Amino acid sequence: MAVREIRLFGDPVLKTVSDPVQVIDDKIKALIADLLETTQLPGRAGVAAPQIGVNIRAFSYNVNGKVGYLINPEITELSGEKILVDEGCLSVPGLWHRTPRFQFARAVGIDLDGNKVELSGNGLMAQALQHECDHLDGLVYLDRLEPEERRSAMKNLRATDWFLK
Repeated sequence: MAVREIRLFGDPVLKTVSDPVQVIDDKIKALIADLLETTQLPGRAGVAAPQIGVNIRAFSYNVNGKVGYLINPEITELSGEKILVDEGCLSVPGLWHRTPRFQFARAVGIDLDGNKVELSGNGLMAQALQHECDHLDGLVYLDRLEPEERRSAMKNLRATDWFLK
């Protein structure tokens, strides 16, 4: 197991739709272990495989003391009104913007034994499920921002010391 380096906005892997996991082998087991360890650092609610440079459909989460992962997750339900929530991303460090997210989310995937896993929640869990599944579809939270907020975010992004200009 290892804490893996987070890829930053501008890296093509973050804009690529991830491939489904076809076979659960030792490489996938090692990846999940790395995702879990990487997520357990303070201030992290989740890490998707593309954020550590691996283009497959898997993510780990650490929300309100609940730690786990999903392989091949699919959002199966979004409900409640969309609300604006302060959101940031490890791949877009230092920036937080008001992002429209549904109040409730449910995702279904599998575990390392191939068993079906269902994960759902409100608040931070709903936000994390939507955020991490977006990563697997080649989206970052900046892609979800309303137009005026997005303009502000892109201006803020260009002012960071880490973004490739």
